[in-house]
Amino acid sequence: MTVSGNLKNDGGKLLTVPAQLSGNETEIIRNGRSFGGATLVDSKGRKRYYVLRDTDGRPLTTTGVSSIKSGETVPVFMQFPAPPADTNEVSFQMPMFAPADITISG
Repeated sequence: MTVSGNLKNDGGKLLTVPAQLSGNETEIIRNGRSFGGATLVDSKGRKRYYVLRDTDGRPLTTTGVSSIKSGETVPVFMQFPAPPADTNEVSFQMPMFAPADITISG
């Protein structure tokens, strides 16, 4: 399952993307800046899904974003294991952001 969106800097100055978005797992941190700290929570199925990794341990997310210029929009993505077919809603959670409900379609 891929979650994608845009990060936009609406502020008047350069925004430094917090390192906390990479999460706190040693393997992910070792691979540089990413959005590896994101999770999906299936409250109904009582499961938490973490960002997938490749065979070298690199997170399957947008990587290398350390700052966003004023007015700039940066597209981002994160790949997760697919929840069961009968799951139609999950909560997207990212360090330092409020949770967001996602309705699964397709």
